Amino acid sequence: MAGSILGNEVRRTEDPELLTVGGRYVYDHDAAGMCHAVFVRSPVAHGRIEGIDTGAAASAPGVIAVFTADSLGVAPHHGFVKVADEFARAPLATGKVRFVGEAVAVVVAETLPQATDAAELVEVDYTPLPASPDAETALSSGAAAIFDERPNNVATEITDPPGIDPLAGADRIVRGRYVNQKIAAVPLEPNSCAAVPTDDGRMTIYCATQMPHLTKMQLAGALGWEPQRLRVIAPHVGGGFGAKAGLYHEHTVVAALADRLDRPVTWTPGRSEDMTTLAHSRAQVQYAELGVRDDGTFTGLRVRLVGDTGAYPNIGTMLPAGTKRMSNGTYEFPAIRFDVVTAVTNTTPTGAYRGAGRPEAAALLERLVDQAALETGIDPIELRMRNFISPDAFPFDTLTGVQYDSGDYALALRRALELAGYDELRSEQAARRERGDVRQLGIGIASFVEITAGGLTSEFAAVRIESDGGATIRVGTSAHGQGHHTTFAQIVSARTGIDVERIGFVQSDTDLVPRGGGTGGSRSVQVGGSAVSNATDVLVERAQRLAAHLLEASVADIVLDTAEGTFSVAGVPARSVNWTDLAAAVTQAPGGLLGDPTDAETTAVKRGEPIDPGLAAQLDFDQGEASFPFGAHVAVVEVDTDTGEVHYLRHIAVDDAGTVINPLLLAGQQHGGIAQGAAQTLYEEVVFDEDGNPQTGTLLTYLFPSAAEFPSFEVHSTQTPSPLNPLGAKGIGEASTIGSTPALQNAVIDAIAHLGVRHIDMPMSPQRVWETIAAARAGTLPDPWQEPLAIFAALAAGTEVDAEGLAAAESI
Repeated sequence: MAGSILGNEVRRTEDPELLTVGGRYVYDHDAAGMCHAVFVRSPVAHGRIEGIDTGAAASAPGVIAVFTADSLGVAPHHGFVKVADEFARAPLATGKVRFVGEAVAVVVAETLPQATDAAELVEVDYTPLPASPDAETALSSGAAAIFDERPNNVATEITDPPGIDPLAGADRIVRGRYVNQKIAAVPLEPNSCAAVPTDDGRMTIYCATQMPHLTKMQLAGALGWEPQRLRVIAPHVGGGFGAKAGLYHEHTVVAALADRLDRPVTWTPGRSEDMTTLAHSRAQVQYAELGVRDDGTFTGLRVRLVGDTGAYPNIGTMLPAGTKRMSNGTYEFPAIRFDVVTAVTNTTPTGAYRGAGRPEAAALLERLVDQAALETGIDPIELRMRNFISPDAFPFDTLTGVQYDSGDYALALRRALELAGYDELRSEQAARRERGDVRQLGIGIASFVEITAGGLTSEFAAVRIESDGGATIRVGTSAHGQGHHTTFAQIVSARTGIDVERIGFVQSDTDLVPRGGGTGGSRSVQVGGSAVSNATDVLVERAQRLAAHLLEASVADIVLDTAEGTFSVAGVPARSVNWTDLAAAVTQAPGGLLGDPTDAETTAVKRGEPIDPGLAAQLDFDQGEASFPFGAHVAVVEVDTDTGEVHYLRHIAVDDAGTVINPLLLAGQQHGGIAQGAAQTLYEEVVFDEDGNPQTGTLLTYLFPSAAEFPSFEVHSTQTPSPLNPLGAKGIGEASTIGSTPALQNAVIDAIAHLGVRHIDMPMSPQRVWETIAAARAGTLPDPWQEPLAIFAALAAGTEVDAEGLAAAESI
């Protein structure tokens, strides 16, 4: 990319607006006559609704209306993904509530304080029922049925044929029960939407969503409306991380209220409400076994996984299947057997969170491998190197049904070790152990591969030249902080010579962008960027034909100087036209001069979508298959053996996302990903008591770290291009979250492994670490292995989850 803007650091063009005038979010929308919705939510995790009295609330000052399920009249529906008919959820509860925070009524008032006060006046009579606040409790014998149709509380099951024995031939079997705890996304902007009726009978929905087009289609389906009636706009969105993908039932209620009242209605929850209603994630218990020969090579992997779906199985139910799909990891396993059961629980429904199933796969694999290194006495680096998939094996067909496009896993690990100074760190660790220092050094390793653009490999893009010679991009992805405008403008600039600052950007509006997959699954550059790239190439071809007409030359003789943004005749640079000249001339160009429509444009005409008559191009790019970024992380910590406190010293990340468009934005994604992965390792956990009451519903009780808790991350990359798209790009948005968690967890365990410690579950709080050290010193460490639930023996072989649901899970 020498001489090109691609591959160079370009500062984000999005930031000046955000840093000066500030963004415009859903809560800022102030349509005339806007009224406010406040939900009345269940204080019990599981109970029958015996009666709802809305009289006092309806007569309170400023109240416009109070609705329950009966008066609202919106049928139960499935939200993002349908798991089974019986799991359809009423947007306002009917008959029964299944988690603390489930909406049972909604108050609409002129102001937010009036609606909040009136909601307190709604009286609901509940008969409490036994609650199951975690998956293993829900699956236990005698647990109360959360849905009558599922008396065993099983939401989904996936099993491999019983004949597979991945542990056969092993000289040693390494076993562990690993908890990937439930966490909350905690975006700075909570879930939010506003519905505004328009004079033409349509409804405009402003929604803090990652996927406007999907939200439009799902909302239309839930309400029984024609999709054309809806326009969905995602304004600035203050973070999503997967939790803002797909339809929430509150969105359905707000749209129905605006329709019933013929007035704009807005809803934005407070932080505590958002912590109990926005989807939680991770929530897996993994019973994992690794067969190892004496020479350190693996015979296979055996996993039995318990997933927590929350009260209404939805997209989170599919994520353990994604964990299974990525369980081949970076290793050439001879055999894998992986069974999954997911359980309905009386807790907030689970959904996606940065990585969505892939971090859980990397966590269980890298914990097993490090534990195997301790039990075999083989260095953890050497153990990994002996089992890596060879670089000449790509494309590589995994045992779990996916094909890795390209990779060199040893390259990333060697680079990370070099940057970390691995040998020196091990020497320092040995010296501290010899001295018996209170602060012991830990070095954690993680190698990972992940899937990006899985389940949603196609995207729309259009590029148009404006009258002033600048350009405008329209694209179906939907940025909420990633820097899409800058990245896509770089792609257009590299091919046209138009300055990045003169390239406009349109996204996240279903009226202005005809279709799009939104943002999720780290797909935006490789799929959306490739669509922009291909559309720009078509645009340049059309511009060359027009330039040839103006310069009275053959099209074959027209060359584009991207340094100047001019077209000229080869060998005669003095005769040239620029983009402004072309924009002015295009309306007078003879018919057909710009060339025939592309196949994508012809398809668009058949759909009834207009073709831009100017100097423009629009098309869909389909990558066809997922790509597989990878990387290696090294974390360095000190553990105070007197207090259990973890001092996070260094984090070195080497991520490979194929071709890099903008190293500055790549580094930003790495920093954010490491922070979120490390936060899970050390701090974050959603906790419910035995009755299903949330114990972490505020940021006083849910540990949410700031930058002050972290070192300055050392981020680097290698580049192994993907053959699947013209840019050679893979995803980077989630990679560092996947690599950082096991690296840091392994580092903490490594610091005290000489005491006999083999495993500590996350979050690795000082209390939990101190208790482990105390048990090690007392010789009372528990066995890291526990027998899996009896339910695994009863599962039917070969059961699969819904393919559409799994594809949706992969897309986020």
